[in-house]
Amino acid sequence: MIEYARHIKMGGDMQEYGDDFRHTFVQMPNKHIDISNFTIGEKEFSKYLPMRSNFNYLQIFKTKKHFESDLWELKKRVISSQLLLLFIFGFLSYFLARNTLRPMRESISKLDKFAKDLIHDLNTPLTSIKLNIKLLERIEGVKNHKSLSRLSKSVYDISELHDNLTLLLEEETFQIEMINICEIVDDVMQTHKQIYPDLNFLQECEDFKAKANKNAIRQILQNIISNACKYNVSNGFVKVYVKEDTLYIEDSGKGIKEPNKIFNRSYSGEHSSGIGLDIVKRLALAMNLYVDVTTSQKGSCFSIKFTKKVR
Repeated sequence: MIEYARHIKMGGDMQEYGDDFRHTFVQMPNKHIDISNFTIGEKEFSKYLPMRSNFNYLQIFKTKKHFESDLWELKKRVISSQLLLLFIFGFLSYFLARNTLRPMRESISKLDKFAKDLIHDLNTPLTSIKLNIKLLERIEGVKNHKSLSRLSKSVYDISELHDNLTLLLEEETFQIEMINICEIVDDVMQTHKQIYPDLNFLQECEDFKAKANKNAIRQILQNIISNACKYNVSNGFVKVYVKEDTLYIEDSGKGIKEPNKIFNRSYSGEHSSGIGLDIVKRLALAMNLYVDVTTSQKGSCFSIKFTKKVR
């Protein structure tokens, strides 16, 4: 606008400014206008400039049409630059983070491979020990020996821990399918009947089907029923039954001192590694199941609520 006013004062050619500018001469002899004046209208900018002629002021108008288009172009350039910088910084951050975390990923991968190899290698000696115990049980005078009984119980505990760790490593990859929960309940109950002949096992489960992973459900039941047997009273009972979409495992044991902590990995009760019920919780969450427990001095009752079941 200043340049346009200079052309007017010097009598220059105004055609080069096109329709973007126009002007008018205003006489205001009794009024002083500050030189820094500038007005923004709906469609134009305007400014007053003093004149030395009989006209006191020159009022210049400039359309906002090109200004708004130029402003929009500038905004687009700024936004494009910001997006480009964001992409560059994001790529650099990803690149640096990947290189920084690479040693950690390699360490985790090595630990995972070591754990899998260790669990796999334990399977052979564990099977051999079980087989030799079976052979010893056939020998008269040995099969009823307390030392052999304690050894069998310890091997069973190791085998249970081995199964827990094996399934824990498969937690992220196991498949969900429609299965008959009662068939797995019957299998687990039959196994524990042989190990705990002094307990009464009651089963009220015939045809209860739900979506779950067969091995994971077996391990959940194995861990809960095993604890129900371990911490039961002499000639007590373990009862498994179904109500609506929930499976219940009830026992006549001593009860649980801190039921709100038993699913924590750091918690371990009497003669317990603490890993069993932690795995129960993790497997249940992976299958979208809800596990809860109620307890008293007369026993405990675990409940497993299934979703999307089919009878």
